[in-house]
Amino acid sequence: MTRVLDAVVVGSGPNGLAAAVTLARAGLSVEVLEAQPHLGGGARTADLGLAPGVVHDTCSAVHPMAIASPFFRRFDLRSRGVRLVAPEVSYAQPLPDGAGVAYRDLARTAAGLGPDGDAWLELFAPLVAHADAVVDLIMSDHRRLPRDLVTAVRFGLRTLEQGLGPTWDRRFRGDAAPALLTGVAAHSITPLPSVAGAGTALLLGTLAHAVGWTVPVGGTQVITDALVADLLAHGGSVRTSHVVRTHADLPPARAVVFDTVPATVAEVMGARLAPRVARGYQAYRHGNAAAKVDFVLSGPVPWADPRVREAGTVHVGGTRADMVAAERALVHGRHAEHPMVLVSDPSVADPSRAAPDGSRPLWTYAHVPAGSRVDVTEAVTAQVERYAPGFRDVVVAARCVPAARLELDNANYVGGDIAAGAVTLLRALAGPRLAWDPYVAGDGVYLCSASAPPGPGVHGMGGWLAARRVLAARGIHRPPDLAP
Repeated sequence: MTRVLDAVVVGSGPNGLAAAVTLARAGLSVEVLEAQPHLGGGARTADLGLAPGVVHDTCSAVHPMAIASPFFRRFDLRSRGVRLVAPEVSYAQPLPDGAGVAYRDLARTAAGLGPDGDAWLELFAPLVAHADAVVDLIMSDHRRLPRDLVTAVRFGLRTLEQGLGPTWDRRFRGDAAPALLTGVAAHSITPLPSVAGAGTALLLGTLAHAVGWTVPVGGTQVITDALVADLLAHGGSVRTSHVVRTHADLPPARAVVFDTVPATVAEVMGARLAPRVARGYQAYRHGNAAAKVDFVLSGPVPWADPRVREAGTVHVGGTRADMVAAERALVHGRHAEHPMVLVSDPSVADPSRAAPDGSRPLWTYAHVPAGSRVDVTEAVTAQVERYAPGFRDVVVAARCVPAARLELDNANYVGGDIAAGAVTLLRALAGPRLAWDPYVAGDGVYLCSASAPPGPGVHGMGGWLAARRVLAARGIHRPPDLAP
């Protein structure tokens, strides 16, 4: 007699594993199916063969949401041996005549912004003081009212201010503060200004001062390993190198949870989805892309401004106007002359990432048009060199994965879209299509990926919220305990 599982999870990214862990903890039989030979999706660390003893994070490297998200607070990574460490400087923005520097200490950050210090304090102080409420607003179930309406209104008004062209330049007078904020907004890979980009900047900026931009000691893989270990300990199972293209590739199960892009759900489930749902999923829009360049360095990046050398994350894009021009070039299908580059130097916070001979990894992304096949190694090197003279001299090795090739390792990164969809306000609120519940695709079919709220990031909330729907359908309304 064929065994019928309670749930199958397609995809083993942080959201898929969070869903599987939640269901297994509730006593359900769960199997995770992963197309790749390895688990974790974008939350992996691997030896790329660039230098002995040096490993690189394959996608996500810096994780403020891993320490702030309600799911991971319940799961308690620290008690499972996962150490999340934050550098004193959460992020920095090099400029031609200095830099904007976001310390974990909000007051110290403001003090370094000169005439814009008070404006920075006024923008962030009320949000940092109620950081838990900000996280609740963005990461929790959007079908209920926020627990702190005052903070929700404050966040919303600030998002509109920084997301709309007529108002986003009114707050600041200098160059450092607006560039510092815009560098974070650029994580959304959208034309700037945008409401979605501003919301991204305010959430991540709040976390930068409230908890820091943490990196896992040893690399992102340790988060995935903790999730997999818990799943297996509670009776779940995993199957790698198992590609799911049609419904026939799924084992019999009462529920199917997809940690995939919406189009995959429509393709696999076919006529089992309502036509309006299938049409909405097939029409789901993807955004522009990132190309990855991993470096091995012989020593720290020689940033011209010594304060930047303390930052775990550096946004290399120049002034606010420079970044606006770079992001708008993508909309027209062009590679910017000076692309927006995100840089993570994990050894700043985690010295164990350096090899015994001093070699260390450097993680970078450059924003490029969707589907780009261009090797951006030289463009990234030149952009960093502008603000770190002598950078070329410390480069030992480099490897580029063009945007078009990213989806070969992770099918959710369509055309290099690492956000699993265009980052828009509508998507943030409603998910991949207009629906009351963005996690329910049909009877026994659920979506938990970064295409659903709260969007990209290693936070597990899409999986947690989708799993709650699966449990509710079985009459289980109290969530399971996730503590070790």
